Amino acid sequence: MHTILPFLLAMVAAIVLLNMWAAKLKIAYPILLVVAGLIVSFIPGLPVVKINPDLIFFIFLPPLLFEAAWSISFKEMKKWWRIIGSFAFLVVFFTAFSVALVTNHLIPGFTIALGFLLGGIVSPPDAVSTGAITKFVKIPRSTSAILEGESLLNDASSLIIFRFALVAVGTGQFIWQEAVVSFLWIVIGGVGIGLLLAWIFVQAHRRLPTDAPSDIALTLIEPYFMYWIAEQLHSSGVLAVVAGGLFMSSKRLIFLNSASRIRGYSVWESFVFILNGIVFLIIGLELPEIVGGLRSKGVPLGTAIGYGVLVTGVLVAARMISSYAALISTLIFRRGVMPHASSRKRRWMMPLLLGWTGMRGVVSLAAALAIPVKYDHGNVIPHRDLILFITFVVILLTLLVQGLTLPYFITRTRFFDGVFNEEAEDMARIKMKQGLKQHVYQFLKTRYGNEEGDHAGMRKFLSQWEERAKATDDSWMNEKMKVVFIELLESQRQYLVELNKDSKIDEELIRQQLYQIDLEEERLKII
Repeated sequence: MHTILPFLLAMVAAIVLLNMWAAKLKIAYPILLVVAGLIVSFIPGLPVVKINPDLIFFIFLPPLLFEAAWSISFKEMKKWWRIIGSFAFLVVFFTAFSVALVTNHLIPGFTIALGFLLGGIVSPPDAVSTGAITKFVKIPRSTSAILEGESLLNDASSLIIFRFALVAVGTGQFIWQEAVVSFLWIVIGGVGIGLLLAWIFVQAHRRLPTDAPSDIALTLIEPYFMYWIAEQLHSSGVLAVVAGGLFMSSKRLIFLNSASRIRGYSVWESFVFILNGIVFLIIGLELPEIVGGLRSKGVPLGTAIGYGVLVTGVLVAARMISSYAALISTLIFRRGVMPHASSRKRRWMMPLLLGWTGMRGVVSLAAALAIPVKYDHGNVIPHRDLILFITFVVILLTLLVQGLTLPYFITRTRFFDGVFNEEAEDMARIKMKQGLKQHVYQFLKTRYGNEEGDHAGMRKFLSQWEERAKATDDSWMNEKMKVVFIELLESQRQYLVELNKDSKIDEELIRQQLYQIDLEEERLKII
């Protein structure tokens, strides 16, 4: 313990420093973390970082998925659900199938079941990597919504493939009838369990006398409960966390107060950042041990690297083929639902861009490390070390090659030039704030207009509330006015919630304004 604890603290410090360095270099921090982990792993005398395969999913996936579900715009997901659904399910299955066929033909001793096991591991692109890379370039909201929605759902579909393939490898058989029934329970049961538990958690937050620290503490353990209970019932813990997270995210204004939302945002941002950083460091730290396992099995390192490059090429090709197939299908059947492109050339280049965004990361690593060394009956899982090594090569190649070239590719080709309409965005923001001001004025006149003549503070509030931030004297803000102000803020929230139903309004603008209202309410409490 005295050896591991300083090492873990040093890992967190290294994550923070590398993130600052990555921001200065304007590259994605997962790239630096992976390289740093690989370099550090060769330092003699350091403790070996090992995580129990049975715990790898449970430690990392629930909070990462839960936070992603809270961050994503559900309105944008509904808007682009056809494209998101096809990439999250059909493309993942096609990718896993392609990997299974290629590895079965080209890797000696690799069965179709092992191929699907590997395909389920490496098929899902990583949201953290994509988000960290694309933050240095400006991309349309529709494209980012598709990538975020896909990454939230493809984890579930890939891990379902992983689960069935692991059973097939262990038993040597695959019974379709049982698989269909099991698949339906995994999907329907996972979603149902997540929604039920999320509803219970929402009621607990609402009915218990919680404060900001207790609210935040509860949100930290809730995704683990969702995942664990769903897995105990042999359903999908991933789908339970995603469904529950989306439900709770939509109800955040109901069961969390402004203090809980503001402080919770900072806590979760730091917590998820550390978790992601540890995972990407582990990718580099584990690689030398995996290489040692390969050598003990007599697999040449050059041959294993070649297999990793081969699988990476299959992944990129399968994603691009799927992207073009989706574009052609959309043009034929649903032309009106495709993302906007300023020209025909850019429309046909869009699948190329989407195909190049398939960086792998956290989920692939967690799935690979979760492969047990032996089954319960004692049989050793064949080619486990090779599967782990290929997964690490895929993660490294996609992060280093695609991750470093994607921003350059977008900037150099000027792919999105002319797509952004900053004037329209500014007009939307102005329209939202103007509508909010008008709503506030009408609310005050309707509810407190008859008190204007009797209360000096009310007269000042009605005439000068727009300039309250500039006021140097807050003596007029007595307890009566605080009650009015809080009612006013809640009315603004309700107005923004209704405004968000307009599909033309960017939900990110709404969330930013809601955050400002929460900050205003917290400022009011200390006056």
